[in-house]
Amino acid sequence: MTLPSRIKAHGRAFSHIAAFHPELTALRRDLHAHPELGFEEHYTAQRVVESLKVCGVDEIHTGIGKTGVVGVIRGRSNTSGRMIGLRADMDALPMTEHNDVAWKSARPGMMHGCGHDGHTTMLVGAARYLAETRQFDGTAVLIFQPGEEGFAGAKAMIEDGLFERFPVQSVFGMHNWPQMRPGTVGINPGPMMASADRITIEITGKGGHGAHPYQTVDPVLAAAHIITAVQSIVARNVRAIDSAVISLCAMHAGDMGAFSVIPSKATLVGTVRTFNPEVQAMVERRLQEVCSGVALGLGATAHVNYERIYPATINTRDEARFAADVAQKLVGHEHVDRNMDPSMGAEDFSFMLQVKPGAYLRLGQGAENGMGSCVLHNNRYDFNDEVLPLGAALHASLVEQGMPLAGDAHAGHTRNHSTTAHTSRSEA
Repeated sequence: MTLPSRIKAHGRAFSHIAAFHPELTALRRDLHAHPELGFEEHYTAQRVVESLKVCGVDEIHTGIGKTGVVGVIRGRSNTSGRMIGLRADMDALPMTEHNDVAWKSARPGMMHGCGHDGHTTMLVGAARYLAETRQFDGTAVLIFQPGEEGFAGAKAMIEDGLFERFPVQSVFGMHNWPQMRPGTVGINPGPMMASADRITIEITGKGGHGAHPYQTVDPVLAAAHIITAVQSIVARNVRAIDSAVISLCAMHAGDMGAFSVIPSKATLVGTVRTFNPEVQAMVERRLQEVCSGVALGLGATAHVNYERIYPATINTRDEARFAADVAQKLVGHEHVDRNMDPSMGAEDFSFMLQVKPGAYLRLGQGAENGMGSCVLHNNRYDFNDEVLPLGAALHASLVEQGMPLAGDAHAGHTRNHSTTAHTSRSEA
């Protein structure tokens, strides 16, 4: 049982879903206690399927993108022929939880440190409401996605025919955000998250005795100079009005037990974050040039392996405006940030936005009493259950207001996304 939510929101979806808030809390905490990594979400997928059956959705499809689940709910009518997708991620992180709560992770080395347990539960809550009320004209497609945390589960579902089988005109996703208060929503009409690229720099020199360094080509020295020189790329090549981050996060060279041996190789690993594909390409090129040049100046060689992992998450303009309008009807204009600063974190919902118009939202969950305020990917993070009804209502309202019944007084923005998607994408 959970305490009644102190969040105030408008509309029938929120009031309806708030009635089964305790059941959503119980589901969320069960998922939290049983975390699973990417493409291993068998228990989670089973719980989702069981819940969707109880909710009375029309179709349940499993095994899409390995462990993905899709639920289909048909509205009271389908004169529009429209279809809207809602997405929630299901996987946990390879972390050891340090919280002391009854629903603490029961699986060593795994925890829901990013709130995907809450995301999954909110979409289940939306499914229950939509299946019980069916106050929309069209079809709702509920996408429970595996493997967001570095496994590109969204891409796997797409490659497995997700949008061929369920040809949505637009798709929406959301993520809890501890930096925002409960009852608030953030979005912008362009980049929400950066691309995530992995860089591996392999430096080759000539090993030898630490007492005779003149007989060697020291790759550790070359690595140190490269670490410093790489920081000049953003400072001196990226315009101040653009954004980019280069972080070299790990280094391996030699043997910690061999204090007098200069190794022949050193390896650096890090990440690059950008929003603009042109900036991304420039950073990749300059990394190759700087690393090779610095190493060559010290008699060594350097090879840069640049892997593009996740593209930038870029909302399409019209879908972002629509989602902000929906959020405003729920929580009021003063609680919706329509020009939220983008994050240098990354998100594989980006793959869906590359092929479908849509928007990615932030749902505030950080309370003054500390609930839900711990930063993401921290071993003391926990999802704030107080926001479950609001997140579920926001999902459901995107469907109801995006595909309104004829004459529905509660309908919001009714623009046909499919007619403007190709123009809004280039302007986002």
